[in-house]
Amino acid sequence: MSDIIRLLPDSVANQIAAGEVIQRPASVVKELVENALDAGATDIVVHIKDAGKTLIQITDNGCGMSPSDARMAFERHATSKISSANDLFAIRTMGFRGEALASVAAIADVEMRTKRHEDETGTYLHINATRIITQEPAACSNGTTIQVKNLFFNVPARRKFLKTDATELKLIISEIQRVAIPNPEVAISLFHNGTSLYELPAGHPRKRIAGLFGKSINQALVPMETSTSILSVSGYAGLPKYARKTMGEQFFFVNRRYMRHPWFHKAVMQAYEKLLPQDAFPSYFIFLEIDPANIDINVHPTKTEIKFESETAIWQILNAAVRETLGKHNVVPSIDFDQEGSVDIPLPPRPGQTVTTPFIEFNPAYNPFSESHGQSAGSRSSGNVSQGQNLRHWESLYTGMENARPDTVSVDRNPERGIFTDPPLGYSGKKVLQLKQKYLILPVKSGMMLIDQKRAQERILFEKFMEIMASERVPTQQILFPHTFELNPLDAALLMEILPDVTALGFDIREFGKDTFIINGVPGVLASSSPADLVEKLLEEFKNSPLEAKSRVREQVATSLAKASALSYGVDLQPEEMDHLVDQLFACKSPNFAPDGKPVLTIVPIGDIEKMFGR
Repeated sequence: MSDIIRLLPDSVANQIAAGEVIQRPASVVKELVENALDAGATDIVVHIKDAGKTLIQITDNGCGMSPSDARMAFERHATSKISSANDLFAIRTMGFRGEALASVAAIADVEMRTKRHEDETGTYLHINATRIITQEPAACSNGTTIQVKNLFFNVPARRKFLKTDATELKLIISEIQRVAIPNPEVAISLFHNGTSLYELPAGHPRKRIAGLFGKSINQALVPMETSTSILSVSGYAGLPKYARKTMGEQFFFVNRRYMRHPWFHKAVMQAYEKLLPQDAFPSYFIFLEIDPANIDINVHPTKTEIKFESETAIWQILNAAVRETLGKHNVVPSIDFDQEGSVDIPLPPRPGQTVTTPFIEFNPAYNPFSESHGQSAGSRSSGNVSQGQNLRHWESLYTGMENARPDTVSVDRNPERGIFTDPPLGYSGKKVLQLKQKYLILPVKSGMMLIDQKRAQERILFEKFMEIMASERVPTQQILFPHTFELNPLDAALLMEILPDVTALGFDIREFGKDTFIINGVPGVLASSSPADLVEKLLEEFKNSPLEAKSRVREQVATSLAKASALSYGVDLQPEEMDHLVDQLFACKSPNFAPDGKPVLTIVPIGDIEKMFGR
């Protein structure tokens, strides 16, 4: 029997290694930008085409490389940061494994131009699928420029599993954010298909965050800083009132390296306990500085998971640091000793001072059971007199209403209750009760029905929106004063992607500059006091949706808008409103389930109710 174990060819081994390090265009951007930072660059420019599938070009003004270093950089396990095993426990650079360039060159067409500051000429290197095509001297500026073309051209299976351009672009933007936030002293620019997404100058960390996520985030953050013998904690914590319903602006950095750590995230969230609802997430940008010997960053190919030597202690420090920050900025409720009505605590008497007995004034003739006690004692207030007159003449309030029709009852048309824009029908007398401002209870033949009021509204609105898009009738209600709002580039790109479907629902939204939009109209079936907030909620719900197929984008938009428009829990409903909501729900095609598949109603059988009473 012949031997069956053999060595893999270098080309195959390189493609396997590339699969671990390079998963998508965003992985290439991450590795090459980190290399530029390690080279001491102060200005990095990233150009991408077709979300990185066609071209990724990264230019930096770092130290550059010699001709021999340029060639060696594309060999596997070639690095300038590690010389012995002990160096693994003192890593402060971003790239150290020596796999990035070798992995990229294995699955793309790569061109590199590099030049050291002290050299007169640079080096041009062309590699295609690990095969060196050209290496020659070339005239170029100081630093390094790398072009990665036709990613995964020789691995069609991996290229086939890439997402849409919009999705891949969002992932690239996320990687740029993770690198740009902890390095505010480095100018970073990002261009997609010739359009500028970011042009971030070197500056203050807070200014860098505002440049990435929009100017509005500046007012939502408060600074934090704590130093201990284990580590130093600094950064910014978000104010609870600016919390969002989806995650996306929560960042941890360890020695300027982005990391994910669910347990530390829980430490931050517990600091916001009782300040936020369960479905809200505050923004935070937290920088941890710790001795590299106390952490292990070499546990994951993308280096986003890090092990700590004293995780429990760090958890406590992090939780206390966020609590302290919120307390310093009066976010956590505190006792106000200067408020009116506070208790006066008398000072102790000085030596020789006479202490007087407290004196209380009262009316000895006061009799609460006497009809004339107030008048004789002069203690009846004008408010009590008017109250008594109102009680005696309450019948006059109903004068002229004997023939009033039941369907003329007015309803509170609060804009926050977005669904109640149609005139409600007359209250039919259904015995509908509201429980905990969350559920509706009504009797049915088989027992008792419970309805989730928010999910019921989501189902009603969803079917309305689907009818609008199917009929191609777009009832748009123009706004008297158009709303202008700014989004971060990630949300702006998402809104541009779904804008045709949002317009089909009745929104009149147009671009109004870089990452700025203007709302001129909203769907006529909605009544919103803040259309800009409604659009932001729509984007948050859309990002939470797992659907990706283009054929279901409209359904996804309708679902997201229904969730964003439905009233929140905790709103009192009038009897007429509850009656109208029940009628609309059972007029739907699928009243039993919300658009996301969650149940809207349930029935408690009468037999189960009687069992509770031992019958």
